[in-house]
Amino acid sequence: MKILISATYFEPYKSGLSIYALRVAQGLVKLGHEVVVLTSQFTPDLPLEEDIDGVKVVRIPVLLRISKGVILRGLHAAARRWVAWADVVNLHLPQFESPSFARECKRKAKPLVVTYHCDLEMSAGLLNRLAGWGTQQRQSDVLRQANIIVQNSLDYAEHSPWLKPYLAKVREVPTPIDWVRTSPQEIQAFRTKYGLQPDERILGLAGRVAAEKGYEYLIEALPKVLAVDPQTRVVHAGTWKGVLGEEAYQAKIEALLEPFGEHWKPLGFLPDEEFRAFFGACDALIFTSLNRTESFGIVQIEAMLQGTPVIASDLPGVRQPVLNTGMGKIVPIRDADALAQAIIATLDEGKSKLPNAETYLQRFAKEEVALMYQALFKEVLH
Repeated sequence: MKILISATYFEPYKSGLSIYALRVAQGLVKLGHEVVVLTSQFTPDLPLEEDIDGVKVVRIPVLLRISKGVILRGLHAAARRWVAWADVVNLHLPQFESPSFARECKRKAKPLVVTYHCDLEMSAGLLNRLAGWGTQQRQSDVLRQANIIVQNSLDYAEHSPWLKPYLAKVREVPTPIDWVRTSPQEIQAFRTKYGLQPDERILGLAGRVAAEKGYEYLIEALPKVLAVDPQTRVVHAGTWKGVLGEEAYQAKIEALLEPFGEHWKPLGFLPDEEFRAFFGACDALIFTSLNRTESFGIVQIEAMLQGTPVIASDLPGVRQPVLNTGMGKIVPIRDADALAQAIIATLDEGKSKLPNAETYLQRFAKEEVALMYQALFKEVLH
């Protein structure tokens, strides 16, 4: 099959959506398919065309930025060319430019599979809110036209006002991960490299700094945790500076962190092997997301694969890994007291292997997810 994937941001941009799209593309190439990813040239130094693990990446220059969204120069011509080339088109939403692809799919009678990552709930500011509302409105016709809509969980789809009208064509497909377990030696080497002491209790944060992540509630909970266990340290793995559209939130978090010194340690972005060791080194992963912009959280599965429990917000989709494995606790959103109590209890219980977790986690191997996408593409083609 010739498969066209479109996502606003793609490798080397790091977000849950971009990593998801990369892993699906890699998995499909390994199954013998031709895959082209059409995306933005979000920084001018990126090549307009590039091969990444057999995936052909075509980037379109950015004409204008609106909040985190982009308007691309030459998008319509690129959409015409690559939709005509493809057997099937897979759009990853949110994506402001998605109607252009949907129109070309309709014009050329090409099947359309939409991977719907999340609803948009934009941060404060009239421009941000208008950009989010406008993008959601533009996507409505795309969802209506789609042959199949993929979501991480039916739990999320059933609670999304944008997906509820289309539940009959929503399919639950797990979030793809690299199925690799790290060794005790790799974990120890990681702890040594980053100065993590044997008696420290490590609370992990994973992902870029963004307002929907709710880091301020972990900061508010931290004094209560430290009062019980003074050797606790928060270690953050992910992009800390320069996240598009999040400069004000980053400044806010840095101001709140000033009293905590070394109790909060940012590591920046980590390569895959170190990222796995990071999850193994954590006593618990904290996932404090606040709204429907977070639909699941790849990092929860990656942490659980390394045996690490997760404390997650009680949000549709986000709560599913803990509910299905029992590895961790679910807490109400924006409740620092409940978060502190869950952290204290989890650290007291320690890590434990749960027999039901393995079967659930195996569904997320990117090879298995690629097979699911292949089956969906064959379905819409026939």
